[in-house]
Amino acid sequence: MVVEFYSVGAGNISITLTPGDSGVLKVVLDDQVIYDKKEENGETPTLTRMKELKAIVKSKL
Repeated sequence: MVVEFYSVGAGNISITLTPGDSGVLKVVLDDQVIYDKKEENGETPTLTRMKELKAIVKSKL
């Protein structure tokens, strides 16, 4: 997932990974949660969802 976001930013993006507990996975962009695995029924992002997330990141750059 990190590689996907980094490819959108073409080097103009800084990514910080912070360990969580019990499979926690959140993506936060400018203090806004754009993905929370818990809120998405514990599902890892599908290809379609990943494209949506990448579009959100791209729109912020």
